[in-house]
Amino acid sequence: MLRLIRSTTLALACASAGLAWAQAPASVPAADAAPAAATASATAPAVPLPRPEDTNAERARSQPGNNAPLWRTVRDVGGSSTLPGAEKGVLIQPFVQYPGSDRTNAGEAWRQVRNQWILPYGGSLLFIVLLAVAIFYWRKGPLGREHGEGGRLIERFTPFERAAHWANAGAFVVLAVSGLVMAFGKFLLLPLIGGTLFGWLTYALKTAHNFVGPLFAVSLVIVLIVFFRDNIANKADFVWLSKAGGMLSHQEVPSHRFNAGEKGIYWWGAFFPGLIVVASGLVLNGLVPGLGDTRGQMQVAHMVHAVVAVAMMCVMIGHIYMGTLGVRGAYRAMKTGYVNEAWAHEHHELWYDDIRAGKIPAQRSAQPAPGATAAPLATPRAGA
Repeated sequence: MLRLIRSTTLALACASAGLAWAQAPASVPAADAAPAAATASATAPAVPLPRPEDTNAERARSQPGNNAPLWRTVRDVGGSSTLPGAEKGVLIQPFVQYPGSDRTNAGEAWRQVRNQWILPYGGSLLFIVLLAVAIFYWRKGPLGREHGEGGRLIERFTPFERAAHWANAGAFVVLAVSGLVMAFGKFLLLPLIGGTLFGWLTYALKTAHNFVGPLFAVSLVIVLIVFFRDNIANKADFVWLSKAGGMLSHQEVPSHRFNAGEKGIYWWGAFFPGLIVVASGLVLNGLVPGLGDTRGQMQVAHMVHAVVAVAMMCVMIGHIYMGTLGVRGAYRAMKTGYVNEAWAHEHHELWYDDIRAGKIPAQRSAQPAPGATAAPLATPRAGA
């Protein structure tokens, strides 16, 4: 009986232990935990990570033209190059810290100055000058009287002076037109003529800009030297300025060969801006040793070149107007080199008086004017 009780108790204990082991969570040794986890991960479905090429493809679809990842890769990284000079192995201009601003790329800063300051304000200034000239012509019309082609002729410009002037004027027009197309063509011409024609046009004008630049530089120096002496200020110029050249009184103010307005165009439209434009253009073309080797130098030279060129064009618009539509007979003087004595007396009375007094020769070149008479200059009649 005692043996039966012991056997029954042992059986119940074993059954209870087996039930508890079956219901309890299984535990594995620490050494076997990692292989078990690896096996579970291998059998579970994996979530794929986005590949770089997939990200770039998606960006290309949603943001066409955005190459930011490529630029970030090569930024501030110097490479090797067979080209001589500084920064030839640097693809992206390094970041710089400007006073009062965040760390930014110098190239982007130059781009913002060009697109947000130089182009809009420069274009507006050119438009205002053109509008002012148009209004002035509408209200005043051509200045001076029509004297015809008769009478005693006076040589105002020699053949050499006219050749230098027209060479410089032609080069200036080519440079101005090509520069304006390169600056504003993307906004004004590209939508009208399309990318193909605009590309060919800008390529041709850029090439012309580079090749005509030296002609402009040489002819400018010649013009400045030839006309230097007659553009030195004198007391008659202050009288001319005080009376605004007679534009308010409809009466010409006596002046020498060039009046104060023409002298202002010489100094502030040709001499100072012309030399600055030529110097900055030489830097941009890499023709000045020690300058233009770095991107920063090129950007400064470009901004100076653009700003001064716009100012020069604004002044030359007034010069072109006065030499063509603004003053009767002025264009004929530069075309043929001669004016009659009535025109000289009306527009440059002091110059005409010096010729009559023999201080200045009426004929300065070797070949006389066609149809010119040999009679001495006569005193113009009142109202002539």
